[in-house]
Amino acid sequence: MDFTFTEEQQAAVEAARAVFGGVAPDGVPSPAITAGAVADDFDRALWTKLADADLLSLLLAAEYGGAGLDAIALCLVLREAAKVLARVPWLESSAAAVAVQAYGGEELKAELLARAGRGEVVLTVAANGRTGHDPAELAVTARRDGDAWVLDGVQTAVPWAENADFTVVPAHTGDGRTVLALVPRVHAGVVLGEQISTTGERLGELRLESARITARDVIDADGAWEWLRELLATGTCALALGLGERVLSMTSAYTGKREQFGFPVATFQAVAVQAADRYIDLRAMEATLWQAAWRISTGAGGALPASGDVAVAKIWASEGVRRVVQTAQHLHGGFGADVDYPLHRYHAWAKQLELSLGPAAAHEEALGDLLAAHPLG
Repeated sequence: MDFTFTEEQQAAVEAARAVFGGVAPDGVPSPAITAGAVADDFDRALWTKLADADLLSLLLAAEYGGAGLDAIALCLVLREAAKVLARVPWLESSAAAVAVQAYGGEELKAELLARAGRGEVVLTVAANGRTGHDPAELAVTARRDGDAWVLDGVQTAVPWAENADFTVVPAHTGDGRTVLALVPRVHAGVVLGEQISTTGERLGELRLESARITARDVIDADGAWEWLRELLATGTCALALGLGERVLSMTSAYTGKREQFGFPVATFQAVAVQAADRYIDLRAMEATLWQAAWRISTGAGGALPASGDVAVAKIWASEGVRRVVQTAQHLHGGFGADVDYPLHRYHAWAKQLELSLGPAAAHEEALGDLLAAHPLG
């Protein structure tokens, strides 16, 4: 088996590093020193640079101006983005666009995808349901009415909802199917309420009150939502991995310089063992991430559905990123809480990622259900 990345995937990483190299984590707005939302918008200047580097169209087909790459490339770039706390909706917009490409109608694809690849249209996804703990597809109802669909319900904690042009909303129909509706930010029957994330970024409570969405802007295809949900979850695992790797690197640099009793604290056995444990966490996060991304990218079969691999990746990412930042705070001592040092920003972002992924116990239960339904030979 060959586990190396392709030349195209490696080129995407180099392009991402060139763009993100100019982002200073020290300059990322901090929830610790800003009351309310840390900013009204995402980093538009960085968004433009991503568009200019053709990274926004990375997963789109050539006919839409893209490179035609896969979920593995998406995760490689997200890993780099998390290292600098990039404040852009790259995961949500890219995942939504590629879902439209895979499952949307020809008219919708022609209207939307090339513009999304150029950064002219920003997309996000409502994936948290009504409370954050219930299935997102059950939070909104959809019924057909002539040449439109009528949506009613509430989705909470929608990332970048105040700034995205369209939110992809999963909704359930009367016969138990799930459709995906592209809901404009400003539209009759659409009400946005501000929420604040752990990172201090603005989220949106999306309330739909008999909102009519034209049939062209609704994806009614089997498996579309399940595929998009798994891609978003895997991308979030990539963010957790990149953030954890940067935090461990910061911890290594600090403990290598900080001296006690005339020796760097990194030479103390207790410090080295804790750092080694977190390194093991990161390698497990990485291995399970690439397994999930490979299953999504290739559609390869396995003993379990791809959702099983995604569940395993989420278990490791959710717990792993928490353990990494907690150990980092401990090994930095009081310096880790200094708001002039970026570690507290990484801690806030890690907590938001952990909350977004959900508790490991829930994913373990889902994995157990899959094992029960698909006994291993």
